[in-house]
Amino acid sequence: MAEAERIIGTPDIPEAEGADGTESQRLSADTDGAGGTDGGRGGKKILVLLGVAVLAYVLDLVSKMIVVAELEHQEPIEIFGDWLKLNAIRNAGAAFGFGEAFTVIFTVIAAGVIVVIARLARKLYSLPWAIALGLLLGGALGNLTDRVFRSPGVFEGAVVDFIAPAHFAVFNLADSAIVCGGILIVILSFKGLDPDGTVHKD
Repeated sequence: MAEAERIIGTPDIPEAEGADGTESQRLSADTDGAGGTDGGRGGKKILVLLGVAVLAYVLDLVSKMIVVAELEHQEPIEIFGDWLKLNAIRNAGAAFGFGEAFTVIFTVIAAGVIVVIARLARKLYSLPWAIALGLLLGGALGNLTDRVFRSPGVFEGAVVDFIAPAHFAVFNLADSAIVCGGILIVILSFKGLDPDGTVHKD
């Protein structure tokens, strides 16, 4: 009887070991999968950042090309009477015409912003932050393109502005993207949401 039990029971041992091994492999696969999922999530957020940046950049670039070709040296076009006009001007300063004597400095700052955003992107797991940084990146690239390629010279180029609300400075779509991205970042910071997706409370 004892011998029969030993023979019958023998197959149970490998099965148990196999079951344990299978369970270990499954847990390991789950762990690896979780890591892969985190990497995928981070990759998707970077794609969102780049998508928003490209969209903002292209819209700004195309709008400036149209303005230079059709509106420059022309009378302002009224959109809503005196409240909103399209008026093409060249701005050597920062956003909304501030600081025209520091064109080169603003160019360096814009380049620095792009570098900082590129570094933050490596730890990006938050969709709102991806959108905010994408807006900043697209806007910074839009105005930096003007600084580099437009007259009077490299890194001293004047930015094309054309949106002219009443009683306010003239600006462009890049400026709008930068402001919207900045406002979103302030809101996210007040809510305690970090770029890596974690939430903290002071």
